[in-house]
This record gives sequence, structure tokens and C-alpha cells, in this order.
Amino acid sequence: MSDASFDYDVIVIGAGYGGFDAAKHAADHGLKTAIIESRDMGGTCVNRGCVPSKALLAASGKVRELADDSHLASFGIHAAPVRFERQKIADHANQLVQTIRTNLTKTLERAGVTILRGHGRLEGAQRVGLREPSGVDRVLNAKDVIIATGSDPFVPPGIETDGRTVFTSDEAINLEWLPRWIAIIGSGYIGLEFADVYTALGCEVTMIEAMDKVMPTFDPDIAKIAGRHLIDSRDIDARSGLLARKVTPGCPVQIELADFNSRELVETLEVDAVLVATGRVPSSKGLNLESLGIETNRGFLPIDDTMRVLVNDQPVPHLWAVGDVTGKLMLAHTAAAQGSVAVDNILGHQRQIDYRSIPAATFTHPEISSVGLSEADAKTLASEQGFQLGSVRSYFKANSKALAELESDGLMKLLFNKTSGEVLGAHIYGLHAADLIQEVANAVARRQSVRQLSTEVHTHPTLSEVVEVAYKQAASQLVA
Repeated sequence: MSDASFDYDVIVIGAGYGGFDAAKHAADHGLKTAIIESRDMGGTCVNRGCVPSKALLAASGKVRELADDSHLASFGIHAAPVRFERQKIADHANQLVQTIRTNLTKTLERAGVTILRGHGRLEGAQRVGLREPSGVDRVLNAKDVIIATGSDPFVPPGIETDGRTVFTSDEAINLEWLPRWIAIIGSGYIGLEFADVYTALGCEVTMIEAMDKVMPTFDPDIAKIAGRHLIDSRDIDARSGLLARKVTPGCPVQIELADFNSRELVETLEVDAVLVATGRVPSSKGLNLESLGIETNRGFLPIDDTMRVLVNDQPVPHLWAVGDVTGKLMLAHTAAAQGSVAVDNILGHQRQIDYRSIPAATFTHPEISSVGLSEADAKTLASEQGFQLGSVRSYFKANSKALAELESDGLMKLLFNKTSGEVLGAHIYGLHAADLIQEVANAVARRQSVRQLSTEVHTHPTLSEVVEVAYKQAASQLVA
């Protein structure tokens, strides 16, 4: 039952995926709920991230498939030269954004959530300030407050953006033009996905990575096979160990490349455009965090596993944070899960979140996915807990469905405890890897053993048999 002494039971600041799930979950459970958003409903994912980028990847993927003459010829298919309309591809992404944004807004309204437009901030304990677009400023009070303000693209010092020739993923999803030669700074999932789009649509790409190897955040074995297909076999010149110390917009764009370690100038590139894909930073400025004595870590809000905001390692009563602003796993589905966990705890149901079981995917062609521990972290855990780490590989080239699709370049690496059989993690590169990882994520969430999993029957012929083979291989290596 709502508390009449407050304007709302719950106020959520930010209407991205984390805020959306928190607000809907709260309203569905009878809490009087408001959500504050200063920009478009849906946050980064819906408007500037996963939704429009997947639309671009879907369209450009079709172009890549139809343009691959040798691949089609292997099926006995001979297609006409491929033509595409850039604007209609961009329109497809924009229309999808509008549809998802509208659906999300209507869902909240049907649930009874009050949508407040403007900038939200803290005004002390259980108080939220709201500056409306008209300039009107007012203060609301709520029994519980959830911060879900998300993140923004990170632009390193020395890089000047103009939104046209030098831009971030926020602008790239509009696909306003196709530069003949584009440099992508960063080889994480954002850089890889846009390299996939641009090369499919005929652009030449130079990929610049500051670390000593390309794709540094991926499993090394997965990065090796994925790099051969996603980078080496395409019109991409990948360079590592180089820092884009200065980028100047214009026609052409000038990039000063320096050695990452010495910071000495190595080369100056002139390209048509630059996409800055160097990660994301939390959107925590302007929240008036100091009103409650909250200190951030590089802008990220410290939280515990119940989503409570911490000050000096102690929870702030009735204050919660979810999503990218917490810096845990900066993924839309992580934010959504955190939102539900926060509300469950507000309702008095003790819940924590299991980050190890949350999967991640890169939607290139083919895809990359992972869940659980990296091999390095798994080795550390094995050393600390005194067990033997197991690692097996399952190859797509032995899978009937992959062979039928002529898409047999793929690998799954499974990490497990050789004594208990517990699944610790998995890393996949190959056809539909983003879908395949969910089965392993479920096993990680339940802390299941490959001993049991190896007896489960998978449909034949399907790609899921790649996972089955890995489970069986792992079960045969158990030491007890």
C-alpha cells in the first residue's frame, strides 16, 4: 500500500532499460511510481545503442551475404550485383527506434507509472529535484529513489568531435553518410560492430587500438579466430599499440598517431571520417550527489549487490542505483536485471544479482559471445580454491547444421571445475553465438555440473550440439 506522506513510493531518475524495468516492476506491485527522463524514453539502448545498431547490422549483414559471390556459388546460387539505398537502411533503424520507444512509453503508462519530463537530481534524503523543460523547478519526495541515468560515449583528451566527420556511436547509428575511408578508434564490441556495418556497405576501415593487441577485452583464443574472419579477411587495416593523441575534424580528418608507451608521434593519417569507439562513461554529473555525501569512483556510483548506494561502504537508506551508472556490466539486460532486483529489495524480498551468469554478445557476422569467468580469472579462482581448471574446445566444423550453412568457422571454449564439474564460463565465436550462449548462462546461474549437462539431449541437426559436444568433452575429463 502506498505511503500517503510521500508524493510517490518510488521515483526513478532515468528511463533507459534499467529505469524502465524498475518503474514497471514497482508499479506492477502496487507502488505509486514516477520516472524522470530529460531525453528520449528508452535511454541509450533504444535510441542510440543496441536497438538501432542491430537494425543497421541486420541490413548490412544482408548486403554482405548477397555480395559474397563465392559463398553463394558454393550453394549453386548466382545473384545479381547488389544494390542498396543508404537512406532506407538508416530509415529502417530510425523506424525501429520509434516503434520500440513508443511501445516502451505506452507500457509504462498502462502500468500506471507517471512520466515526468526534465532533469532529475537529489535534494537530500528521499527528496528529488525536477527541472522541467519550461524551466519550472520543483522538489518531490519519495519513500525510495532509484538512480538509473546510464552512460555516454567516452571521448579521450585530444579528440575533437563535430558530429559529422568525427563522431561517436550516438551519431553513427544515424548512418547519415558513408565515408570512403573511416578510422575507428577502439576494437571493443562497438568498434567491431560498426566495422562490420561499414565494410559491408563498401567503406575502407582503419582500426586503431591503444593496447598491444586488437580485441584486447575478448578471450585470446576467440580473438584469434574472430580476428582472422572479422578483420583480416575484410577491408580493414588494424593497428595496435597506437594512441590517437589528437584528432582534428575536417575534410580530411587529421589523426596524430603516437606510440602508446612513449607517446611519441609515429604517423599522421588523413581520412574521411573517424568513429570514436573508446568505451562509455557514467552519466552522474548534475545529480547533486554531494547532498548525501556520495563519492563516485570515476563517476560510477558505488552499490552493493542489492543495488543500494553506498557511502563509506554503508548503504544510504532508501537510495538505489542501477544500470551503466553503477559500472558493473554495462549492458542493457544487466541494467534491466538490476532494476528488478532493486525493486524486489524495496518490496522486502531479499535479492542479490549474480553478475557471473549474465551473458554478453557482439553482433558481428558471425557473432561473439561470452558468459562467466575469463580464463585468466578462472585460473585465479582455481588457484585460490585449490581445484584443477578444465578447458575444452568444441568446433563448428564438426557440426552438421554449420556445415549445411557453409558457416563452419567457429569455436566454443568451455571452462569448468574438474572436480565438481561446475561450469565456470564459456566463450563462443560462430554462427548465432549470441543465441547459443544463453544455454551456458543458465548453467552458470544454477552452478550446474557438466556431469548432469552432458546427459541432456539436444536437437539434431542444430548449432546447440556445439554446446552438447563441449559438455560431453568436459564430463570425460572430470577427476572424481
